[in-house]
Amino acid sequence: IDGEGRLSSCGSAAEGEEDEEDNEDDEEEFPGLLGHGEGVARLNTPTRLPSPLGGERAVSVSAGARHSLALTADGAVWSWCAGGFGQLGHGDWQNQLLPKKIEAF
Repeated sequence: IDGEGRLSSCGSAAEGEEDEEDNEDDEEEFPGLLGHGEGVARLNTPTRLPSPLGGERAVSVSAGARHSLALTADGAVWSWCAGGFGQLGHGDWQNQLLPKKIEAF
C-alpha cells in the first residue's frame, strides 16, 4: 500500500517445483493471484494494481496462499484470486482476476 492507498503486487502466481531430472515444471498457476488480470502470472518488481478499489484508499491488505483481501477507508472489503469453496465472499465459487468488492459487507 503506497502513501495514497493504492495497491501494488509482485511475485509469481505459480505454486510447485521444477523437476530437476527432466526439467519439467510441475507448477500450478493461479490466475488472478497478483490482482492484475488475465495473463499476468509473474511480476519481478512491485506493480500497481489496475483496479482502483472503487476510488477508495486501501488501509489494509492480507494475502493468503490462493487469495487476497483489501480493506478500504470506507470499510469495504475487496477480494481476488481463487474462489473455490466460496472463500472470496461473493456467494459463488468463481475466481476473480481483479479485485472485486464483497457486497455482503
